[in-house]
Amino acid sequence: MSSLTQHPAAWTRTDVSEGLGLGALLPEPDGYRLEAGEAVVEGDERFLTRFTVRTDLAWTTREVRVEVVTARGPESVTLTAHGGTWTDGEGRPRPDLVGCLDVDVAATPLTNTLPIRRLGLRPGEHRDIAVAWIDIPSLRVRRVRQRYTRHPSEGGLEHYTYRGPLRDEYRLSVDSEGLVVDYERFARRVGAGS
Repeated sequence: MSSLTQHPAAWTRTDVSEGLGLGALLPEPDGYRLEAGEAVVEGDERFLTRFTVRTDLAWTTREVRVEVVTARGPESVTLTAHGGTWTDGEGRPRPDLVGCLDVDVAATPLTNTLPIRRLGLRPGEHRDIAVAWIDIPSLRVRRVRQRYTRHPSEGGLEHYTYRGPLRDEYRLSVDSEGLVVDYERFARRVGAGS
């Protein structure tokens, strides 16, 4: 993962007027840490978000903290997970999230790396999963169903279809480390190493 540590990935959002995100995967002794931020302008709405996700060595989410700055001011949400059981930042149980092994921060393609790495699908395989989905900029957290399907490699990239909770489908291309290069109708990697 040294390339990601030395050169964080940058994405431009293709679903909003202006949006730019930056993120990195960082190895830690007992797992991985995802660090990212994004600024978005869409009509009258403007927001900045920053988040940290910590996983174990099997890419299962252990903790997420998301901060957002909007016209309302700064807000944040923190969740902790142990074996699929979640609590909020105050230590209160979140029974609605039981069984979720991944978190999906809606403002970034970086968290798609989590199920891609954790599931280890072979071409032609798919898996339905439940994730703790965090809406940005509202910070509303809810359980959603997602499906990841892996397709054959093409052009030096791995290819997946992601199906969201509203049966919306997107094609994803990812590099050898599972980091999104192109996320159909949402984001595209820019700069060196894209």
